[in-house]
Amino acid sequence: MDVGNFGFVVAGLIVGFIVGMTGVGGGSLMTPILLWFGINPATAVGTDLLYAAITKAGGVAVHGKNKNIDWTITGWLTLGSVPAVLLTLWFLKSLHTDPSAMNQVIKQALGVVLLLTALAILFKKKLLAFAQRHAGDHYHMSPRNLNGLTVFTGAILGAMVALTSIGAGALGTVALFILYPFLTTKRLVGTEIAHAVPLTLVAGLGHASMGNMDWQLLGFLLMGSLPGIYVGSHMSGRVSDELLRPCLAVMLGLIGFKLAF
Repeated sequence: MDVGNFGFVVAGLIVGFIVGMTGVGGGSLMTPILLWFGINPATAVGTDLLYAAITKAGGVAVHGKNKNIDWTITGWLTLGSVPAVLLTLWFLKSLHTDPSAMNQVIKQALGVVLLLTALAILFKKKLLAFAQRHAGDHYHMSPRNLNGLTVFTGAILGAMVALTSIGAGALGTVALFILYPFLTTKRLVGTEIAHAVPLTLVAGLGHASMGNMDWQLLGFLLMGSLPGIYVGSHMSGRVSDELLRPCLAVMLGLIGFKLAF
C-alpha cells in the first residue's frame, strides 16, 4: 500500500471515529477531505455517497432489530427524495459534456450545504428545544399536510445529497425533529438512517453510472472507517458534546465558506 492510499485509510479511520463518537454525518467531513487530497468534486461526491450507503446499512440492521425505525415516515421521505435525486442527476448529466462546469456547480453547492450543516450542528440543541417547547401548542397540522411537508423535506434533502453527498445527517435530523417533535430520539435517529440508505444508494449508483466513482478509493475508505466507527461508538459520551460540536461547526463553516465564495 503506497503512502497516498494509506492516507485514505487514515482519513476513513478519523471520519469513522468522529461519526461514531458524535453522530455527525460522514459526508460533511469526508467529501471536503477528498477534495483536499485532490480528488475532483464529482468523483468525491459519487464515492462518498456509496461509502455512506454501505456504512449506514449496518446501522439500519441494528435500529430495525431494536424497532427504532418509523417506516411510515421513512416511506414519505423516500417518496420525495428519490425522484429529487433522479432529477438532480439528470441535471448533472446535462453538464457532463463540460466537466469543469459540473465540478463548479458541485463545489458551490457543497459550500452552501456545508455552511447550513455547520449552523444546524451549532444551533441543534436550541432548534430541538424550540420544537419541543411548541409541540403542545394549539396549532396541529393535519396528517395530510404533515405527509406533504415530509415529502417536500425529502425532496430538498434528495437534491442536496445528490449534488453534494451532504444533508441527510445533521440537516435531516433537525428537519425531522421539527416535523415530529414527539418522536423519541432513538426513533428519530433510526428513521433518519433508514431514509439515508436508499437515498445515498440511488444517488451513488447514479453518479457511478456517469463515471463519478473510484472503487479502489471506496475500498480504502471503508478499510479505515469501519473500525473507526466501532471504536468511536464506544468512546461516545467520554468527550464533552459542548466542546466537540462547536469545533466541528466552525471547521465545516470555514470549509463551506471557502468553497462557496
